[in-house]
Amino acid sequence: MEPWIAPSILAADFANLGREVDDVVAAGADLIHFDVMDNHYVPNLSVGPLVLESLRKHGVTAPVDVHLMVTPVDDLIGAFIDAGADIVSFHPEASEHPHRSLSLIREGGAKAGLVFNPGTPLTFLDPLIDAVDLVLIMSVNPGFGGQAFIPAALDKVRAAREAIDRRRRDIRLEIDGGIKVENIADAGAAGADTFVAGSAIFGVPERGGARADDYRSVIQAMRDELAAPAE
Repeated sequence: MEPWIAPSILAADFANLGREVDDVVAAGADLIHFDVMDNHYVPNLSVGPLVLESLRKHGVTAPVDVHLMVTPVDDLIGAFIDAGADIVSFHPEASEHPHRSLSLIREGGAKAGLVFNPGTPLTFLDPLIDAVDLVLIMSVNPGFGGQAFIPAALDKVRAAREAIDRRRRDIRLEIDGGIKVENIADAGAAGADTFVAGSAIFGVPERGGARADDYRSVIQAMRDELAAPAE
């Protein structure tokens, strides 16, 4: 699959969010990643469907990938689809009935995804793989941006890639957490095809991130790393 770069708005400037999203889309982002936290499933609180609805009214037409770090899950699925989500993913252990939650997403007209924390086994995927369009492997523990990449996540990416390839279905394999120019090629080599990057793109320069005039160069550097021959 063609690699997708998905900037996470968690690291964006929320005082200028519409402009930030416009800038990063103009710089070549393939989709916008929306991290939704409830201060219950994860120890942080972020954005709700009204923020997405506002971005759509602002004029954002790029695909939006909503990652629900919440429990319960089902009530927010419809709200985010109504607000304009194209993909909705959730953590299987946060849903009492993951298959029902996946069905709600697809019946609402969005693509459905499952998310796996560093400590969540891929065994959750086995009975559900035919109902998913995206598998998201977390390479940090969920809840906060700017964390360091956990190398062991690459083993889970490889295992997920094998499971997807066995099914021969059009399922995206996404990785999220600590992704930057320096390690994106490793994630791609392990089998990921969709790459969430927050602080590496939106973060302030002293933390290794870009500013608006650099978004294009960072995204292009990521693509160059993915396209470079393996050593």
